[in-house]
Amino acid sequence: MKKSVWSVVGLLAAFTVQTISAAEVKLLNVSYDPTRELYQDYNKAFSQFWQQEHGDSVNVSQSHGGSGKQARAVIEGLDADVITLALAQDINKVAQQGLVAPDWESKLPNHASPFTSTIVFLVRKDNPKHIKDWDDLIRPDVEVVTPNPKTSGGARWNYLAAWGYALHKTGNEQGARDYISKLFKNVKVLDSGARGATTSFVERGLGDVLIAWENEAYLVLNELGNDKFELITPSVSILAEPPVAVVEQVAKKHGTEAVAKAYVEHLYSDDAQRIAGKHFYRPSNPVIAKEFAQQFSPVKLFTVRELEGDWAKAQQRHFASGGTFDQLYQPGR
Repeated sequence: MKKSVWSVVGLLAAFTVQTISAAEVKLLNVSYDPTRELYQDYNKAFSQFWQQEHGDSVNVSQSHGGSGKQARAVIEGLDADVITLALAQDINKVAQQGLVAPDWESKLPNHASPFTSTIVFLVRKDNPKHIKDWDDLIRPDVEVVTPNPKTSGGARWNYLAAWGYALHKTGNEQGARDYISKLFKNVKVLDSGARGATTSFVERGLGDVLIAWENEAYLVLNELGNDKFELITPSVSILAEPPVAVVEQVAKKHGTEAVAKAYVEHLYSDDAQRIAGKHFYRPSNPVIAKEFAQQFSPVKLFTVRELEGDWAKAQQRHFASGGTFDQLYQPGR
């Protein structure tokens, strides 16, 4: 009888250990606006990978919005295990609060950006306003849709793409300031995020041209077809580098450090790089990038480092209180 009791106890203990070892791990990825579809696919792939490697199932929840707003939400207590935001400065803000490692950008390849994009134009079918390049956006007969740089990372990329174009063309800062002033006179509404701006253009019918992430523009064409909209790639644009990081203080609290670290590292895997290409991001792996090269139009690209030195300098100069955006954007005038 005694042996029987201990046998039952042993079986229960084994069952308990097995149950613990096959636990469900929960992660929260706080991301920016146009990544919903990308991470829906990636989360499934990562969950399969982790279960095959470790036996545990991973349930990844998503939060999306303007990148700047998302960074503030994490700082104010949204318990993200990982953040996948539109630009480095938004992760820098989280790092300044001690939630992310100060050297987060050097922990992963390519400035912690597993894939890239750029800024393009989406116009209505047959391009009725004959928009071909940045100069066309400041014509008095053109209405422009772009999000608010104060809340949207994509909008800040849009702004710097326009600034860089004008700076290179005119050769001086005053020329860039004049261009930005004229551009934003043509902007009638500033949505808080990139997806909201897309909705304003596509569903509400506002504006003649949407300044957009390349992947977002291709997504519209893919979902709605070429019979309603056209994508215009300008002659020059900025290399948009959306970075990723583990929110180490939160992951430590949740006990998810290993999974969160693997989650961002796995974005560089061949499988994940192909998922990025499928969703019209430009893979950072040059071999995988060649597989998707035909779907992207050629464009001359410059980086934020070439333009401003780094994102901290760009943020302070252009988007901080009293920066060039505040100086040049005067709604109603």
